[in-house]
Amino acid sequence: MAIAWRRLIRRAATSPGRLTTLTAVVVVLGLAFGLAGVLTVRAGVGLVRDVTDRSGPLSLQAQDIYQSLSDADATAASAFLANGVEPAQLRKRYLDDIARASSALTVALRGAEGRSAAALGVLVRQIPVYTGLVESARTYNRQGVPLGGAYLREASALMRQIILPAAQQLFEAETARLAGAQRAVARWPWTVTLLGLLLLGALLLTQWYVTRLTNRRLNRGLVLATLAALIASGWLAVASGGAAGHVGAGRDGGSEQVALLAEARITALQARADEGLTLIARGDGKAFEQDFTVMMERLAGKDGKGGLLQRAHQEAPDGAARAAVQDAQRHAADWLAIHRKVRDLDDGSQHAEAVRLATDGAASAASAAGRLDAALAEGIAVGGRRFDREAGSAGDALGGADVAVALLALAVAAAAAYGLNQRIAEYR
Repeated sequence: MAIAWRRLIRRAATSPGRLTTLTAVVVVLGLAFGLAGVLTVRAGVGLVRDVTDRSGPLSLQAQDIYQSLSDADATAASAFLANGVEPAQLRKRYLDDIARASSALTVALRGAEGRSAAALGVLVRQIPVYTGLVESARTYNRQGVPLGGAYLREASALMRQIILPAAQQLFEAETARLAGAQRAVARWPWTVTLLGLLLLGALLLTQWYVTRLTNRRLNRGLVLATLAALIASGWLAVASGGAAGHVGAGRDGGSEQVALLAEARITALQARADEGLTLIARGDGKAFEQDFTVMMERLAGKDGKGGLLQRAHQEAPDGAARAAVQDAQRHAADWLAIHRKVRDLDDGSQHAEAVRLATDGAASAASAAGRLDAALAEGIAVGGRRFDREAGSAGDALGGADVAVALLALAVAAAAAYGLNQRIAEYR
């Protein structure tokens, strides 16, 4: 055994031995680079697929659950002000909201885990309790019994204190998961980059050694191997950079803008519920009016030129997004002006007139709030389309890169082995 090792060491110290060692190093580095490149691309494809097929849709489902439940609470309060049989369109809107939230819950339950699953459990248990309280309030209201207002306030308290916080937890968990997947796609593949640099360095060093050893300027096999390695490295860099760029654009101008506008929309819906509950309380709704003020300041600032809407305007990625936010700002200002008139009427013992101005006609607070909601919904749709478009482009950027890198890595190994074996054969 010792004799064999000594022979092997002496063989490795000769020129053919060194060439053989360099061949093995280059081939191993080429194959390792190819394997790492394939795994990196396929991991990126998987992350992009998670963004488009799982994290993104679940984030939207969570947002839809929150928005639908908030709208159901606001609509129930508006319908209650009818003092009897509520308007058919409000009844339909409330039922549609509950149905949409229930449908989104069913979809979200399929892929939920951890915090999301816990939040969904709360929603599944508490939404039927809420709807039961609303139906009791509706029954008493139709009979003209004042107890209906107490049931509606209890339902609204359940919604705000338990159901909506659970929906918020679900939304935050799914948004965090989406953001994590987006960051993972945008992360630069340092491992395969390092292997690519080592491979190129080994190829150049080998070419330099062969040139010194044989006095021949170029080895065609090594030249082809170096060219293939450069192409593979460039392809991988362009694909990874392109995917990261598209996902980043989808995050900055898509999912983050959608999350901001969704928060603004939910805030506006909570303010609309506060407005209705203040009138239902008939002089005992100070807490609801105070909450309305807090929500509107959060939405548009104290002067109507700040808050969530101003942030959304500043961060809007394009003209369509800015136009939707500007519409929302205008409708929020209109709503606030009408609300002040509603409060003046209600505080002046003109409750019936206040209710009419709050709920009836194109110039009502409900109409202005509806236009605000529609503008925010349009802004969310614009952001959603941008997110989908950029996510699709990220997938396209990675398409075929794994096959290309694998073939080029094999070409590196084969060309280098061929070129060096020609030189080794000269010593036989």
